[in-house]
Amino acid sequence: MDAITEEILKHAKNREINCQQALGIAKKLSIHPKEVGAKLDEMGIKIHNCQLGCFV
Repeated sequence: MDAITEEILKHAKNREINCQQALGIAKKLSIHPKEVGAKLDEMGIKIHNCQLGCFV
């Protein structure tokens, strides 16, 4: 399992994750938020409470 997937699974509840958590994953892994968004799409996990519109 890759690092992005591991981090997402730590935070996702009911197939959802909030924006702050997704941005935190990107920062922790030093990757662009869109990479996290792409992985979330791939995993079928939805972003809720998006603050910046990065995850659409």
